[in-house]
Amino acid sequence: MRIFSDFNDIKSAIGIEIGVSDWVEVSQDRINQFAAATCDEQWIHVDQERASKEMPGGKTIAHGLLSLALAPLFIRSVIGLKGLRNTLNYGADRIRYLAPVPAGSKLRGRVTVAEAEDVPPDGLRVNYHLVIEIEGGKKPACVAELIALHYR
Repeated sequence: MRIFSDFNDIKSAIGIEIGVSDWVEVSQDRINQFAAATCDEQWIHVDQERASKEMPGGKTIAHGLLSLALAPLFIRSVIGLKGLRNTLNYGADRIRYLAPVPAGSKLRGRVTVAEAEDVPPDGLRVNYHLVIEIEGGKKPACVAELIALHYR
């Protein structure tokens, strides 16, 4: 984990990869819980029997939004900021899902500070470039430009 001492320290890291998170398993149970929470219980996510017959690879796949929902975990695991009061999710500029995530896969996040701009009186807007990788995968599961507002 990289610890930043202040906002100027983060601004000095623009364009630099901050770190890579640990792997996180996307189990069928996690997929089922996400499906229930979002009311997206499409068979490709939750019907293991049907997926074994009809899906490439014979497994269900995670929701793209489930992969993206792990973004705060990935970012918080590689970056720390001293004196931070709170952080708000400000949105995203671009999100692309490039490869399916079969149940049982492991994901990790590769985090880069893309932009940082002061938000008076005591904030910093940071655009994070996040690449969510699949263990053993040829393409990332997701590439996203995420925006956070940090306040001290």
